[in-house]
Amino acid sequence: MIYIIIAAIIVIAILGIYAYSGGFSTIKVRTEVAGGEVIVYKEVKGSYKQTPDITNEVYYYLLNELEIETYKGIGIFYDNPKEVEETQLRSESGCIIEAGDVERLNPDKCKYRIQTLPTDTVVTAELPFKGKFSIIVGFMKVYPAIEKYARAHNMGDGPIVEIYDVANKKIIYRKLVKLKE
Repeated sequence: MIYIIIAAIIVIAILGIYAYSGGFSTIKVRTEVAGGEVIVYKEVKGSYKQTPDITNEVYYYLLNELEIETYKGIGIFYDNPKEVEETQLRSESGCIIEAGDVERLNPDKCKYRIQTLPTDTVVTAELPFKGKFSIIVGFMKVYPAIEKYARAHNMGDGPIVEIYDVANKKIIYRKLVKLKE
């Protein structure tokens, strides 16, 4: 009897964490034109699990060294981890610079790379951001929904962008796609 109670408590705890992290959120996938953000980032090769640490590294560099505060982290993931060996995965991790701070960013004095994201058609969806488990839930729920939508609308393959909007407590997912000819 005690084992059943313990098992029930564990299941309830897991379901609670899953629900809190957005697991029961409805995923609304759509196509829109997005981009144009200026990002400061580091190129990464290897496990995507490095993303939070690298994003924090860039964030604190911007805050402490350049006195630029950011409110959105970003990860751009180029390879499918189901198809590419973990040590060969390519990504970029960093922060989005607020529009009012772009002119304060001096490329000659910044130790990280800077780029403006292209404005293009993307497949996008959102998920509440309530911590690390939200990222896992996104991988389980949002990625398959975006892939299904892209296939159904005859769209090509491209990298996935995750924007961690801390201020608005959401993760914005973008799949950069081109229409198949």
